[in-house]
Amino acid sequence: MVEMSVGDLAHRSGVSVTALHFYERKGLIRSRRSQGNQRRYDRAVLRRVALIKVAQELGFSLAEIGARLAELPDDRPPSRSDWEMLATHWAGELDHRIALMQNLRSELTGCIGCGCLSMERCTLLNTDDRLAGAGNGPVRLMQEAEA
Repeated sequence: MVEMSVGDLAHRSGVSVTALHFYERKGLIRSRRSQGNQRRYDRAVLRRVALIKVAQELGFSLAEIGARLAELPDDRPPSRSDWEMLATHWAGELDHRIALMQNLRSELTGCIGCGCLSMERCTLLNTDDRLAGAGNGPVRLMQEAEA
């Protein structure tokens, strides 16, 4: 088994040493300690770090990424089928976010759907804050995005 130091992993992955330590504290990656108490990473960690970077670029939080990576085995690099499973889940989540953003963009000139009654004309027609009973935040926009 070929192992890498944290510096080697940082260089190969393009992620700083401090970020790698942070990922490890969050349980996203694992290392073992050498006899000299230095971190040693299996080369398979390179692929996990690549998945983390891609997911972060897509706008996912480390908590969301960690939840998905927890579904993968630790004893081998993520496989093509692992990636397809992650990609399918993330694609669905991205579709939801895109729909929410498109709704927000279309309502941007009028109201963000929060029930703000300070505008003369609310495009979401939430007179008397009727949507308050349906939940907090931009209720109508969130409902439209889920539909």
